[in-house]
Amino acid sequence: MTKKRIAFIGTGVMGASIIKHLIKNGHEVSVFTRTKEKAEPLVALGASWASSPAAAFKNRDIAFTMVGYPSDVEEVYFGQNGLFQTAEQGNIVVDMTTSEPSLAKRIYEHALSMGVEALDAPVSGGDIGAQNGTLSIMIGGDQATYDKILPIMKHFGGNIVYQGEAGAGQHAKMCNQIVIASGMIGVCESLAYGLKAGLDLPTVLQSIASGAAGSWSLSNLAPRMIQGDFAPGFYVKHFVKDMKIALDESKKMGISLPGLSLAYDMYEKLIEEGYGDNGTQVLLKYYK
Repeated sequence: MTKKRIAFIGTGVMGASIIKHLIKNGHEVSVFTRTKEKAEPLVALGASWASSPAAAFKNRDIAFTMVGYPSDVEEVYFGQNGLFQTAEQGNIVVDMTTSEPSLAKRIYEHALSMGVEALDAPVSGGDIGAQNGTLSIMIGGDQATYDKILPIMKHFGGNIVYQGEAGAGQHAKMCNQIVIASGMIGVCESLAYGLKAGLDLPTVLQSIASGAAGSWSLSNLAPRMIQGDFAPGFYVKHFVKDMKIALDESKKMGISLPGLSLAYDMYEKLIEEGYGDNGTQVLLKYYK
């Protein structure tokens, strides 16, 4: 595969690992993040630092973005120093932030007017998936653009699925987050029950993690909960943002999601108690 000149905006928990995969596979990567110090380890590996998204994308082929909130996505693409300031005909932009489907469509339409191709490509798998290059990636946009970008995404994705037109990737990610939201309640209540019953929780996991109750959260996050490890693979504050998007979209479609609403309220309480920068597995503290 031809090596590409890539701009990557956002070097957080997952973004940094994705960038490492890109560098390892020989791509020329420029990076921008609001806190320059966070990018220094990547620069040491061969990435180049840029002072803005626009500067990072200048004379590049592809831009990947993975930032925090829809407002950040808006600024990164449409802002005074955003990607569209230096985008050129034939470029591709790929937003991997979990964001609003309507914003994904707006980015797609604006890019199209410039002769630029755009995909929405939110991911699932957290820090572990990013480190191991096994992320699940849900893609919306044109099939032809997906075909072009697929070889690069294989550097860091293990389950890459084209979902449909612009915005479809974001809608698919909402489906993912809805499952996780209610599932995390089940994982935490199971551990709380087992602890109260006097069971050895690692032994309990040996029995239930591979049975009908099995899930990614049970296998990967329950052991962290037992150890008291609440470091973020995915921040509570970002998960609450995702759940709010899903709740807003469900209202637009006229459907009620009581499980999602309950999880949203529980995580909101954790944010009020100062746990917003912890990982989603900190929900266990709700039961203590």
